[in-house]
Amino acid sequence: MASSQDAVRIEPSRKRVRTYLDGELVADTTRPFLVWEVPYYPVYYVPAADVRAELIPSGATDRSPGRGDGEVLDVKVAGATAQGAALRYPASPLEQLRGLIRFDFSAMSEWLEEDEPIYYHARDPYSRVDILGSSRHVRIEVDGVTVADSRQPRILFETGLPPRYYLPLSDVRMDLLRGSATQTHCPYKGTASYWSVDAGQGLREDIVWIYRSPLPESQKITGLACFYDEKATVFVDGVRQEKPLTPFS
Repeated sequence: MASSQDAVRIEPSRKRVRTYLDGELVADTTRPFLVWEVPYYPVYYVPAADVRAELIPSGATDRSPGRGDGEVLDVKVAGATAQGAALRYPASPLEQLRGLIRFDFSAMSEWLEEDEPIYYHARDPYSRVDILGSSRHVRIEVDGVTVADSRQPRILFETGLPPRYYLPLSDVRMDLLRGSATQTHCPYKGTASYWSVDAGQGLREDIVWIYRSPLPESQKITGLACFYDEKATVFVDGVRQEKPLTPFS
């Protein structure tokens, strides 16, 4: 259901959602709500009756033009406390929010949709990921040097985002890659590891990523390298591609 208040959209979900802190159950619900506080992805709100942890008012307030004044809460379980990790809006102008609790995703130790873990944020039911094998010629330059050249890419199309070209490592100049400790998490693809690139004009940090053990729905990109189009120059079938405006992997 759409709301005119601060462009917040609220929809019920029929998934079972659980969240944990330090191994202790914080909330377990079969009636969560997805709330789009920003346009890019939703967050879960949980009915207060389905919260198992102790919620302790912190004395702080979080103010939102659309959601109203939020009461900031500490989340306490037997072995740990996450300070300021929950919000409730008891007098929100959005009536549906008034009996719900929002938990900070990154402050919790684990989130499950049904029995499967999710990462980074809740999945958007309106986002789709398609991974297609292709014979298009993809060439990547960094600082004027060709660092990848492939005629067997897999192209990942994700709703609202630019295409991403995943390339076999045999088609990448591995001698120009430098290992990185950086990792990121995607709710659709899993955990990505990174390389930086040194093509002779200094280190370009974290511009290549790889999913070595992606989530089941993204197995087709296992072990393939992908370059940030925003930070490299990409040619597809000889045509230089415009750099995307949104730097998401």
